[in-house]
Amino acid sequence: MAVKIRLTRIGRHKDPFFRVVAADSHFARDGRIIEQIGYYDPAKGIENAVIDEELALKWLNAGAVPSETVKAMFNRKGLNAKYVANKKNAK
Repeated sequence: MAVKIRLTRIGRHKDPFFRVVAADSHFARDGRIIEQIGYYDPAKGIENAVIDEELALKWLNAGAVPSETVKAMFNRKGLNAKYVANKKNAK
């Protein structure tokens, strides 16, 4: 099973709101998910995205691949740096 960390869209027409989820890459964008990691409101910007750091690091350590948008969120939140530091400490 190839797990990706990606956005799934919820919200109204022309008023998007996204959940950050871990999902099998074979399922549809808004289809079955494994776990919700956070949420993102584009009207407020990436800086105000809410992400559970423990869950995100758990999935990254398990081999989940983030989408480009989620990777940008993780960079802004400093999660990529924490992931790399944890990976170096594990070796």
